[in-house]
Order: sequence, then C-alpha cells, then structure tokens
Amino acid sequence: MSESILQEAQRLVHGDRGASYGHPGDDYRATTDMWRAMILRRYGVDVPLTADFGCLMMVAVKLSREAGKPQRDNRVDAAGYLECADMCGGKPLRPEVAREAG
Repeated sequence: MSESILQEAQRLVHGDRGASYGHPGDDYRATTDMWRAMILRRYGVDVPLTADFGCLMMVAVKLSREAGKPQRDNRVDAAGYLECADMCGGKPLRPEVAREAG
C-alpha cells in the first residue's frame, strides 16, 4: 500500500524538511517578519503576523495552485503546512472573536 498524503506530509515535516530548516516556528517567524516589513514599506500598514499564520498563508498558495492545476504535491504540501501551523501554536483569538465563535 502506498503512503497517504498525510503520512507523506508527516514524514517530510518531521524528517527531511525539519532537518534542513529546523523548527517551523523559527523559520516562519523569520518569514513573517520579512512579510511584515514588506507590507509596511509598500502600504504603510504594520500588520502583526504570527508564525502559524504564515503557515496558513502558505496553505493558501497551495490551494490556489491546486485549483489551477491539481497535483498530489499541492495536497501534500498543504497538509505539511497545516502540520507546521500546529507545531507553531495558534495565536489566541481576540476576545470579541472568541465570543462569536463560542
């Protein structure tokens, strides 16, 4: 039986990618710091971005690609980015959002 998409994503995140790039919290904290600086420079808006949100943004990239040209790689990577988001921990919801969700 072949490896599932989730198994492949798990293997990559906790294997080769983890060994190459370290913990996703460190990697995506640096990435979101760069995105934040670029948004501020271009649009004059300071948007605080968290590492887990950076991972979610990458899921959006993969969903866009999947919508245009479906490939297993898009789905594996999207699952992997969700695993990374989980590893980064989520930012608590703002109180007003938490009340609405709750």
